[in-house]
Amino acid sequence: MRAHPVLDPGIPLSKYRYADLSVSNPDLREGFKDVGACQAYLDRVLQREGGAVAWGGYLERRNLYQGFTHFNPAGATRREYHLGLDFWAPGGTGVHAPWKGTVHSWGHLRAPGDYGPVIILEHILGGSPLFALYGHLSPESLHGLYPGKPVGAGQQLGWLGAPRDNGGYAPHLHFQLIRDLQGCKGDYPGVCASAELSLYSHNCPNPMEWLGYF
Repeated sequence: MRAHPVLDPGIPLSKYRYADLSVSNPDLREGFKDVGACQAYLDRVLQREGGAVAWGGYLERRNLYQGFTHFNPAGATRREYHLGLDFWAPGGTGVHAPWKGTVHSWGHLRAPGDYGPVIILEHILGGSPLFALYGHLSPESLHGLYPGKPVGAGQQLGWLGAPRDNGGYAPHLHFQLIRDLQGCKGDYPGVCASAELSLYSHNCPNPMEWLGYF
């Protein structure tokens, strides 16, 4: 099934560039000290490669979350494996559904490091339900939602949120596919610990294998 762009279709896919934010990237040994440092790094990648959108992150082991107690409460196993795919672009960029679906649930998770505004859609792909989580949106993206609301393929869902609204990150879309929501509504883990990686990687398939953009 053809997948429409998840961001503003006015930005051609030829302008998307891969960005490595993993702990294995020698340029990021110390991670990011703040939102500005992350944005500056992404800007350098895009400027160097002539791109407009940076993407990547599925199953990356990142140190991006170390400063957020939401991810790493005292005494807990560190969560550092990223389960979705990120698309980094300016705040206010339109977010679109790649396939038709219906609204399953939504939330506004305000803790530092969390999703901020998030929408979960239910899609039917290959004859089976597959849920897609759209995180780090703007608050306005949540207006007018109701369970079961139909969403057309390519239809705009909302906009990328600014750091003050999206959990404290450089603006981006966290796009995650989920086979079984395990009873969750308006939320689902987007980062896991190493001991959970086998379970979550099975339940959260690689989005790029479904989107097929590149």
